Amino acid sequence: MFGTIRKHQTWLWAIIITLTIISFVIFFSPYNRMDGGRGSVRLGSINGQTISEEQYVQAQRDVTLQFFFMSGGRWPDQDSRQMGFDVERETYQWLMLQQKAEQLGIHPGSEVVARVARDMISNFQRAGVASPQAFLTDVLKPHGLIAADFERFVRRYLSVQQLIGTIGLAGRLVPPDDLKGFYTRERQELQTEAVILDATNYLAQVRMDPALIGRFYTNRLADFRLPERVQVRYVEFPLTNFYAAAEAELMKTNLNEVVDMNLQRMGTNYLQFGATPEEAKTKIRSELIRNRALTEARRRANEFATRLLEIEPARSENLELIAGTNGLTVKVSAPFDRKDAPKDLEVGANFINAAFALGPTNDLFAGPLLGQNGAYVIAFEKSIPSEIPPYDQIQSKVEQEFKQYEAASLARAAGIDAHQKITNAVAQGKTFEAAVKEAGLSIVKLPPFSMSSRTLPDLDSRVNLNEVKQLAFSTEPGKISSFQGTADGGFILHVAAKLPVDEAKFASDLAAFKNYVRQSRQTEAFNLWFSKEAGQALRDTPIGQPRPAPSLGAPATASKS
Repeated sequence: MFGTIRKHQTWLWAIIITLTIISFVIFFSPYNRMDGGRGSVRLGSINGQTISEEQYVQAQRDVTLQFFFMSGGRWPDQDSRQMGFDVERETYQWLMLQQKAEQLGIHPGSEVVARVARDMISNFQRAGVASPQAFLTDVLKPHGLIAADFERFVRRYLSVQQLIGTIGLAGRLVPPDDLKGFYTRERQELQTEAVILDATNYLAQVRMDPALIGRFYTNRLADFRLPERVQVRYVEFPLTNFYAAAEAELMKTNLNEVVDMNLQRMGTNYLQFGATPEEAKTKIRSELIRNRALTEARRRANEFATRLLEIEPARSENLELIAGTNGLTVKVSAPFDRKDAPKDLEVGANFINAAFALGPTNDLFAGPLLGQNGAYVIAFEKSIPSEIPPYDQIQSKVEQEFKQYEAASLARAAGIDAHQKITNAVAQGKTFEAAVKEAGLSIVKLPPFSMSSRTLPDLDSRVNLNEVKQLAFSTEPGKISSFQGTADGGFILHVAAKLPVDEAKFASDLAAFKNYVRQSRQTEAFNLWFSKEAGQALRDTPIGQPRPAPSLGAPATASKS
């Protein structure tokens, strides 16, 4: 399955549906959107052609299969709403691409469709599917799909692939000079030195005047207000309990090929996951396993929640009862507000929104809720109203924030002054090192870095690498940057030199890098076309119209975590 898709430029799926990579592929079954009553809703038109209910349903099934193959054999589920996936948008975009392929006369031959379909099915033999018939009955049928759905999906997949190749063809033409220039922009390193002005070096200079501290508290009462908070009791289903089984399950469908497929899909965008393709593949592999483990954690949490809700009468104590019979531990979260998750849990907005919807007498439970490290079932524990603590209760906190605020202000002022002194001294012929020493400061020699660098070991943790790269690459080699203020002070850079590209490394990277650049440019060319085309073609569909504001009293839509 996956080897075949890879041969046919599988990275194109990122173009077709603008999915975020991997972690992020938790999907929602489209069939729940139909309810048997979709026919009464106007489906709209694409470029003046009315969309029938049959076309819409078929496109949704195509999207479902597309997700299945791209995620290593995982089916869509309900959590995609929380993760930001919009099945309606993806369905209409798929319909638009099919219409364009039809207009251009793109019709894959039956022999090609049959061969690709056979190759996809044959790869499932590793997962215990012994024959094409077994694939249809054991894999497709339980999810409401039939052989005709699969054949149609393969045919449309190939037609969209050819469409992308046709529209993005110009982008694959990469002149050698452009290739070297692109490589240079991404990989050429700078040799820099930094002068870091940090608030911690100015704490001793802060005058802790009680009158000033009191005024600081009074002027910032809103900053010290504690918002409404809640506490919940929860049962956790940690991902770590499911990693081994998730990896074993993915290996049945050839995990390595799925990783390669996703890497190709990203093109040069793989740099967001690692400095090299191998680093990116390691990260992708980890995320695929994590996603599968998350699916299993959610399933276990759902089983737990189902048993919990079956108990009558519904009481808060039932959480401990069911947890005890299943050998699970009930924990109590630290208080948290609507903005920040509990300090002891890595969870997102869906968890917070669900917690604030609970009450002591109704809506006692919620879940399963997904977090960074697992799935959760929660119960109401306590509600804490908003308040401004009296000064004497938070005096140490006020003093600490006052001291940090004043120290950061002193650091920034010192940075502005130091920049003036250093640039003046250099203008008079002194070296950067001598000018910094004369200003009473010290130099941090940073290791060489490029635009693709993801970490810098010697960089102060309070200085953002992206800010350093932006400032460094906008400063002429041999020159001193402006002073860059930060929340904790600031920094000055001296860009000593732009280091030459390692020609031997460039030569060894050339073949792979050329492929990534071609994919990236073809993606860019197609995206430009797609953005313009979709804006016009989909304007008479539900996704092309502004969403109506919710009526008063309607529940707010939870933001994605």
